[in-house]
Amino acid sequence: MGFASRIAGTGRRAVPTPAVQGVVGAAVAAVAARAAYTLLTRATPDVRPVRVPGPRAEPGGRPAAGPSTAPRAASPVAASPVAADLLFGAAGAPAAHGAAGPGSAGARGRAATGAADLLFGPPRGSGAPAPPPAPDPDPDPGASGPRDAAEPSPAPVSDPSRAGAWWRTNFRGRRVTLQEGPALAYGVCAASLLTPGPDPRARAATALAAAGAAGFGAYDDLAGSAGSRGLRGHLGALARGRVTTGAVKMAGIGATGLAAAALLRRGPLDTLVDGALIAAGANLVNLFDLRPGRAVKVGLLAALPGLASPAAPLLAPTVGACAALLPDDLAERSMLGDAGANALGAALCAAAAARAPRRVRLALLGGVVALTLASEVTSFSAVIDRVPPLRALDRWGRCA
Repeated sequence: MGFASRIAGTGRRAVPTPAVQGVVGAAVAAVAARAAYTLLTRATPDVRPVRVPGPRAEPGGRPAAGPSTAPRAASPVAASPVAADLLFGAAGAPAAHGAAGPGSAGARGRAATGAADLLFGPPRGSGAPAPPPAPDPDPDPGASGPRDAAEPSPAPVSDPSRAGAWWRTNFRGRRVTLQEGPALAYGVCAASLLTPGPDPRARAATALAAAGAAGFGAYDDLAGSAGSRGLRGHLGALARGRVTTGAVKMAGIGATGLAAAALLRRGPLDTLVDGALIAAGANLVNLFDLRPGRAVKVGLLAALPGLASPAAPLLAPTVGACAALLPDDLAERSMLGDAGANALGAALCAAAAARAPRRVRLALLGGVVALTLASEVTSFSAVIDRVPPLRALDRWGRCA
């Protein structure tokens, strides 16, 4: 006997089974996405080379301090017992002020000469020491202030360059991690596969669409460049014989979209429509990932109406994962990137392809294609800023 039937037998109002499955799926996705995000951000901290003073020419010919990425040398005080005695007192010296011994005036004079030579170099000309090196400039101009010397260093990683590839500078100059994207994809896939109720083929199609879009999106995140942007830019480069990472991503997401649609076991026409809807949806959501929280809000708004339909168990994982990661996105600590935005759009459209009738799927495909083509001639950000309700919704929850 099912859960809803048992509740009905007790005289209480029955809860629709898809709604219960949706709540479970959202909870599983939220926990999985949050756990993955925590682990991934700890494994890939923002690692940047430390610049220390290095030699650079001065008008007088003497090397002056300048930024350098060389390791810091050992402290000259630690390297010189004489200088250490001068600054910190000699080991075993009497504590009383003015007592004879290594801390006497003669020893201090000799130590002062040695310390000056050691710290500032031998005297030149008149014997006046050179000015001390200039302070190290702030290595992060986009940060709110200079990096504190007492700030704890990030956790060590096996490959700092690989860890740094997961970080970007957003539109306000703040450093954000891209690990929100893989975390969202993991939460959606885990909940889609583990939540009972929906047809196994529909769950597998949703997980495959999200995983494939996330994989090819991550490839574009890590290996792509800003040389070609948008559908026109990638197709134009392809026409000139140059294959961009964006073109590879589009082909890969198209292939995984068709594979996910084929799992639904429909006719050839429906498979083509469903595959095109999944691929086009993945690309469309990525076009909104230009401001903190915008793409996640678009995904939530697109999924909410379907939570009252039989597609709720398939849409709920995206809602749960988005809700778990939205606070960090709004706080400008992370962003979806291509991996997360493509996975979000592909999962939403895969759920629609699995449950919506053909006429609805064709209408959705037409709307997605129209918005994608419109993005080639107008800016979504400009349109949002011109419409007060959209501007208020877009800025809700963001940092001031």
